[in-house]
Amino acid sequence: MRRFGPVTTTGTVDAVPVQRRGARERRRTADGLGLVRDLRGPALRGPRRLGFAEGDIVVVSGLPGGGKSTLIKRAAPEGGAVDSQDARERWERRMPAGLPYAVYRPLVRAAHYWGLYRILRSGASVVVHDCGTQSWVRGLLAAAARRRGRALHLVLLDSSPEEALSGQAARGRGVSAYAFARHRGAVGRLLRDAEAGRPPAGCASATLLDRRSAAAVTGIGFPD
Repeated sequence: MRRFGPVTTTGTVDAVPVQRRGARERRRTADGLGLVRDLRGPALRGPRRLGFAEGDIVVVSGLPGGGKSTLIKRAAPEGGAVDSQDARERWERRMPAGLPYAVYRPLVRAAHYWGLYRILRSGASVVVHDCGTQSWVRGLLAAAARRRGRALHLVLLDSSPEEALSGQAARGRGVSAYAFARHRGAVGRLLRDAEAGRPPAGCASATLLDRRSAAAVTGIGFPD
């Protein structure tokens, strides 16, 4: 097992070597903190787990349709995830058929942030769906982690616009061209920082995954 500061990288749990192109493991030089793990590349041989310290917070970010909710549903510990997609689906079931999402979007967001507040208040480890455009959310998560003496980590899905649009089509739900452009800009900034070896502000680490590598992740865990 290899430890990088507060982050533990594990295989199945820890035996699978990383198979990737241009792999980089770099520490932030400005203050000695932070790590960028680039796991993009050929599909991994066998399942893989991403391990973080107990009590830490993990945000999963990327383009709409890029696989965030799919990864969270498959890999996050039971009861240890807050996904805005779950809140949206709960409210969709309550609303009349054909009612535009824009009408009840404020209720969905309120429910999502209330659920996030409750789990953060509990001090439990949590995996959070992050749309990428709301940097203030990551700021609040980083502050919550610091208050309990823990760390915030970013898992960034590096899917192409074409892959993301295909994902939106597959789930039968898309975003406007304007919103998609905003997401591309925000995620592009996160990627540029990570590729330069700089985790986003407030994050102790950033892990980059393309779609094939993300598909090999079977667990996001918080071992004691």
